[in-house]
Amino acid sequence: MNRRGSVVSLHIALTGAAPIQNRDRVEAVAGRGLEDDRYFAGVGTYSRDSGSGRHLTLIEAEALEGLKRNYGIAIPAGDSRRNVVTRNVPLNHLVDREFLIGNVRLRGTRLCEPCAHLEKLTECGVLRGLVHRGGLRAEILSGGTIRVGDPITLPDD
Repeated sequence: MNRRGSVVSLHIALTGAAPIQNRDRVEAVAGRGLEDDRYFAGVGTYSRDSGSGRHLTLIEAEALEGLKRNYGIAIPAGDSRRNVVTRNVPLNHLVDREFLIGNVRLRGTRLCEPCAHLEKLTECGVLRGLVHRGGLRAEILSGGTIRVGDPITLPDD
């Protein structure tokens, strides 16, 4: 497994179906989420649902490239509705593992499978094209600033 990747882009939305905003940096708050994001404010589409991993979500740039290559569906990275787009990080391997984005410590909690809401906001076929490649949900264990270009590493690197 490649043990070092990077942040390609960062995204937040103010409410559940609000347009995505691209950011150069975001503030990660331990135990809470990303400042200004819908889930930090408790107004995300799934904020009332139980389950872990609503602090931050990630998706591989490679998954979005595969969606275009294999299904002919091209969506901008932010339209994936994930907060952090990564490169060279096998996110499915980070379930139940701690990792770092820059100096921010996170723990992967579960896969972030695509849903009908995502497909409704993008286009037909996105759900099928991202099954098991929809990303990772994570909890923020120690906060700080996350920036585009930050390295993503495992603590034992």
